[in-house]
Amino acid sequence: MGDLTRRHFERQAEACERMKSPFTAKLLRLGADRLTPETTFAARVLGWSDERMRDDALALRFAGALHACVLSDRAPELAACYPPNAGPDDEALWAAVSHTMVRDDEFLSAFLDHPPQTNETGRAAVLLLGFQRAALDTGNPLAMLELGASAGLNQNWDRFAYDFAGTTWGDVESGVRLAPEWRGRAPDNLAPLEVVRRRGCDLNPLQVADPAQQLRLRSYIWPDQQDRLERMDAAIAIALAQNTRLARANAADWAEACLVGLPKGVTTVIYHSIFWQYMPVGIQESLRSTIEVAGAMATEDAPLAWVRMEPSEDNPEHADLFYTLWPEPERQVLAHCDYHGRWIEPV
Repeated sequence: MGDLTRRHFERQAEACERMKSPFTAKLLRLGADRLTPETTFAARVLGWSDERMRDDALALRFAGALHACVLSDRAPELAACYPPNAGPDDEALWAAVSHTMVRDDEFLSAFLDHPPQTNETGRAAVLLLGFQRAALDTGNPLAMLELGASAGLNQNWDRFAYDFAGTTWGDVESGVRLAPEWRGRAPDNLAPLEVVRRRGCDLNPLQVADPAQQLRLRSYIWPDQQDRLERMDAAIAIALAQNTRLARANAADWAEACLVGLPKGVTTVIYHSIFWQYMPVGIQESLRSTIEVAGAMATEDAPLAWVRMEPSEDNPEHADLFYTLWPEPERQVLAHCDYHGRWIEPV
């Protein structure tokens, strides 16, 4: 394994440890130390472009591919080494990984072709604070536009149940229950929100009615975080019940089409979470320009809010919730937060 690839795996392992997944951290460190190009899957991982491996989240593709083998019952000997079973020693775990890489080489190699799409529903708890702010600032119902929506699970954010240090909001009967650690003064009572329209796009949207695409979503949940997996299953059930659909589109082109002629009497909210870094710089610039041009056309009776949960510009160990509202834009950071929404610290 090249030095850059090894460091990439090690950095991701450190991030997994910070985000409470010691099993994934162990798996990635074993990969960094022991992976050799004896299968097509391993050779592709080892031969990945140095310039792309971080943006392509190569280490997460590697871990997700192996987890997919476990979840699909392809690899019982590997499943025996995965949570919730007792943690094996390094030798037993890597022996099972090595066996699986040989037997399921074609499946694993094909898994690498698609970028990670976790569609983490825990992030909805962070985004909700931005939606609340947009409604409070404008007094309008909301028209929602989600970029990089993956399978569209967070299109249904108002059908989840939330608990912010004892302040509750949402559907109390929901199977998706979000209760992040709240750092700071508990929020005041959260207002009811009215959503008049919800749309979303993704370059490669996942269809939750397809078992293979459900598997892809579930495989990127870290194996020792069973609560996230259960929440994912509940969110999939909601999306199926709501017949959630997404457009297959480039985010910049889709946003440009959607933001022509902002409707009056509602607040248009364009939002995304842990999405920006996966776009090429040129698409980022185009999308930013599109949103800012639309913002310049916004009026008091047809406002535009941009709500985004993305990596902090000051501390890469956490994300921030950014908020901009037109027609009088002033970018604000509303909160610091965990990448999966496990904790929130209002600013």
